[in-house]
Amino acid sequence: MQDRKVYLDEHTNLLQLEEHMYPLVDVKEPNVFRNLFHYDEIPKIAFNDRIVPHSMPDEIWITDTTFRDGQQSRAPYSTKQIVDIYDYFHRLGGPKGKIRQCEFFLYSKKDRDAVYQCMEKGYQFPEITSWIRASKKDFELVKEIGMKETGILVSCSDYHIFYKLKMTRRQAMEHYLSVIRECLETGVSPRCHLEDITRSDIYGFVIPFCLELMNLMKEYQIPVKIRVCDTMGYGVNYPGAVIPRSIPGIIYGLRVHAGVPSELIEFHGHNDFYKAVSNSSTAWLYGASGVNCSIFGIGERTGNTPLEAMVFEYAQLRGTLDGMDTTVITELAEYYEKEIGYHIPSRTPFVGKNFNVTRAGIHADGLLKNEEIYNIFDTDKFLNRPPLVAVSNTSGLAGIAHWINTYFHLPEGKQVDKNTELVSIVKDWVDQEYESGRVTVLTDEELLKVIDDACRRTGVTLTAQED
Repeated sequence: MQDRKVYLDEHTNLLQLEEHMYPLVDVKEPNVFRNLFHYDEIPKIAFNDRIVPHSMPDEIWITDTTFRDGQQSRAPYSTKQIVDIYDYFHRLGGPKGKIRQCEFFLYSKKDRDAVYQCMEKGYQFPEITSWIRASKKDFELVKEIGMKETGILVSCSDYHIFYKLKMTRRQAMEHYLSVIRECLETGVSPRCHLEDITRSDIYGFVIPFCLELMNLMKEYQIPVKIRVCDTMGYGVNYPGAVIPRSIPGIIYGLRVHAGVPSELIEFHGHNDFYKAVSNSSTAWLYGASGVNCSIFGIGERTGNTPLEAMVFEYAQLRGTLDGMDTTVITELAEYYEKEIGYHIPSRTPFVGKNFNVTRAGIHADGLLKNEEIYNIFDTDKFLNRPPLVAVSNTSGLAGIAHWINTYFHLPEGKQVDKNTELVSIVKDWVDQEYESGRVTVLTDEELLKVIDDACRRTGVTLTAQED
């Protein structure tokens, strides 16, 4: 007990004393937290009101798993598609490399070809990394390609250790450490994916295991990263919630009790309970430098944390985009729909067809007077997506006028307002459609035909703004 660590906390500038020692608790029977996770009941969120402090790292960033976890849930990308998307991520991350890494599968020739072609780009960011199982056979692929870093699956809950691996905790730890040691022996930096951490014995297995990893890091002088994998989406961001569901508690435990530096901690969330974004932001707030995401949240089951969401979370928390080019998000959405054939649900924030489209007449009237009233930010500036008004039976004259001005990109001085004859003619046609029993929103093609007819009748010419 005399060897308990005393260290200076750089955020508080106070000396901290490690209060406890955390040896491995090698239980005979698995601890599956049946009091919280009774399979025939909804999981419980319990509290003990033990509050841990915020500890936002000096630098935070995003990493990507589109080509790994994202590919586990959909048809595989072609080599060209992977390379194209990687180019988009490079542009999106900006000159400071806020999209820090992309991880790749190595198992198929197609994926290995994509890795080689992305490496040939010579980009500093996103750095190319891989993912393997904790197997020496898999590690041969890493050595063959010459990866500098690889993710290694190290399942840490008793659900996985006892029921899937058929091991004890000590056997699992020794197996994991042997693969990680071999990784370090060849100079490759391991990124340990602590699968199912939110159902794990944090102080009986996770902290002792991470202490061993930190000892290996000191021995080899090679970074060993910890990925906090909320595999089933059980994590919660509530202050005072008990572990293993508490994201603040897990991040605090890794930093303070296992001594893992913030820059080596990364959070990987799933959205089973709609908490992937809030949990990722919470991980940043409590000391993880990295959050792992996939574009549009495409991933296993309900998906991962959407990368585009964390770009805007970053800006909200830091007060700056730090050079990230958010217009690339719209280009990615168009690429996915046109080139890949992926349908983005219309109400998906930032990228869905209707994310900044309003239908209600009273909202449209406000939007026409001042778009700040009903638009979250300047979506034209940041996403090349000006706010739109869909025309329906509730749109009113203001909604139709706004639709015409936006669709035709009419400059100030040439815009129509709700009192013009052109708008009135279109409104009469819209009313007639719905009085005849229509229940659906009008299509762009229908509106354009009616507007073209009305322009001929009134002698109006709609002149678009020059680019």
